[in-house]
Amino acid sequence: MRILIIDDEKRIRSSLINVLKIHYPKAIVVAEAENIQIAFEAIQKHKPEVVLLDIKMPNGSGFDLLKQIYPITFKIVFITAFNEFALQAIKFSALDYLLKPVIPKELIEALDRAERQLNTEEMIEKFNVFINNIENVNRETKKIVLNSHHKIHVINLNEIVRCEADRNYTMFYLTNKRSVLVSRSLKEYDEMLSPMGFYRPHHSHLINLSFVDSLEKRDGGILILKDGSEVPVSSKRQCDIIAALNKI
Repeated sequence: MRILIIDDEKRIRSSLINVLKIHYPKAIVVAEAENIQIAFEAIQKHKPEVVLLDIKMPNGSGFDLLKQIYPITFKIVFITAFNEFALQAIKFSALDYLLKPVIPKELIEALDRAERQLNTEEMIEKFNVFINNIENVNRETKKIVLNSHHKIHVINLNEIVRCEADRNYTMFYLTNKRSVLVSRSLKEYDEMLSPMGFYRPHHSHLINLSFVDSLEKRDGGILILKDGSEVPVSSKRQCDIIAALNKI
């Protein structure tokens, strides 16, 4: 696996190289770069398979670099200090990332995922979603990448009616009676989607508040959605769901 490390801090680049030498000997660090210009030239010259990419650098962001070299021909693992907006866009596009300071075990797991990752066309699709979400702050234009068993699905947030937990999986119910089963927990999607107008009225359910038709008081509380589905409301969340609906 040919790896390019892009980070403006020499200390971090050296640390990543040492971790790879010790824990991931099948990786070859073909080059390292401290800014966008050097990184651009290194990508053209070495054609890496994986790029470990810092988001924030002195002369521009990692996003600026990726726009310059589009279409993407390698797999990306972002390396970043905490940035809520950037992390949200990364998570929505199903791209991989590591938070600084990088933990060796997490780096190895990220590279293992990169090795197993789907083809370049799907990486380009994920990157398109990422750029869309970075450049568009409106909820109506945001998209999310869902990885099912056989393919990736690019879904507009306003197409998601509700999500339902199925053990460690999550079933997405979409408009036009479509559905997608994803091998990630509902808790992860709750954290991602709740700031986007979604609400979790029950431990097994997450709903798009835009699709709520009514709230019935039978059986402790039942949400009727516009597609005809019914979602239970846990007793401790009845007041919260009423407050959330009043804000729509």
